[in-house]
Amino acid sequence: MPFDAPPPFAAWQHRDARNGFEVVFIHPDEDGYRLEGDTAALEDGEVWTVRYVVTVDGAWVTRSASVSRQSASGWQRLALEADRSGGWLVNGSPAPNLDGCLDVDLESSAVTNALPVHRLGLEVARGAGAPAAYVRAVDLRVERLEQRYVRLEDEGSHERYHYKAPRFGVACELTYDEFGLILDYPGIATRVA
Repeated sequence: MPFDAPPPFAAWQHRDARNGFEVVFIHPDEDGYRLEGDTAALEDGEVWTVRYVVTVDGAWVTRSASVSRQSASGWQRLALEADRSGGWLVNGSPAPNLDGCLDVDLESSAVTNALPVHRLGLEVARGAGAPAAYVRAVDLRVERLEQRYVRLEDEGSHERYHYKAPRFGVACELTYDEFGLILDYPGIATRVA
């Protein structure tokens, strides 16, 4: 079943992997959405903030992402542009290692786990790979991240997915609300608004 149109904002308490808080404002934009958010966190003794603007089309395929990071060592900025067929530019330069990725996944953000779930529209018991342009929080380095989502039986109005990111040894169950926003990402974040 398709998700409802997203709410104007959402927030998550980050836990375990880092102590922090994320807020995102979701705006209808052209034929899709613009996600504008901030995460402030303490991780491994370092405090940092990440500000992002991610645009997606009506099918939730990433069009662009602008990310900036501030820590005690200063500011960093990153610009990602996608051609909607899996090609990417990172700060204006081609990034062939990201070929085939249709999603951006920000390490600092829980909301970006909504992108593949919306885009894939999986039926129960179906699964799909969802490689992503993965942006590290510590230095805004962009890497390819192989991921897989398998839709599980719904729990009331909540959709559930088995999620795997083998590179990080992550395999867990993710729960999403009727808007397709993550409610619980074990060890990472819990939705609070």
